[in-house]
Amino acid sequence: MTQIDHQVHSIGPEVAGSRIFKFIAFLYGIAAYLVFFVTILYAIGFVMGLMVPKTIDTGAEAPVVRALVINLLLMSLFAVQHSVMARQQFKAWWTQYVPRPVERSTYVLFASLSLLLLFWQWRPLPAVVWEVENPDFAVTLVTLSFAGWVLVFTSTFIINHFELFGLNQVTNHLVGKETSPPRFKTPLLYKFVRHPIYLGFIVAFWAAPVMTVGHLLFAAVTTLYIFVGIALEERDLVDLFGDDYRQYKQRVSMLIPWRRSV
Repeated sequence: MTQIDHQVHSIGPEVAGSRIFKFIAFLYGIAAYLVFFVTILYAIGFVMGLMVPKTIDTGAEAPVVRALVINLLLMSLFAVQHSVMARQQFKAWWTQYVPRPVERSTYVLFASLSLLLLFWQWRPLPAVVWEVENPDFAVTLVTLSFAGWVLVFTSTFIINHFELFGLNQVTNHLVGKETSPPRFKTPLLYKFVRHPIYLGFIVAFWAAPVMTVGHLLFAAVTTLYIFVGIALEERDLVDLFGDDYRQYKQRVSMLIPWRRSV
């Protein structure tokens, strides 16, 4: 999850380097991170049906076709926003208008807002596809889903959680510290799979003791998007790191641990 910096044209260096701007940018980064943090906590409850006012299987119902269309549009909106804003070509254009230190925070904020819109407008499809009746197996699946979320969070901290979500950038800007150039590294879990964050999401979404049509739709579409996202992200990583990343792809599998990629 690295990014290439670009010159900011719309805000001159005398403004971007001012103490007031640095402080405002820092507060903006903190606010964007807090919105993300609330969003990801709500996402856990939304998918697992725990302690949130509206889950993937609750809320105002709609006719099946209408619900399918609305839900697919909501997921498509997130996918387009999340993928397009992550591309280097978009960043090169975007940072003409958005100051470089808050580019990542803005990306995180927009992604969080699109997810919150999805949670708010999601239409449940409560018909049951499968239901695990064995209580021990059901508890195992719930535990596995929690483990998936733990894997997501753990993987972000392994590669620098605060840079991933924009806090490093605004903090460095505040104190006048240059952001280090991206380096290729494969710490801990990344020695076994190339994308442990995505693996965690897949496990969290599919490990459900009760799988409704709505939950199945969400899990299937997000899994498909994950594979598309991996293809786009790895293309950028090859452009950025060249042979180092090509050799990494040969050495380490995409999502299944301890299995060499072909």
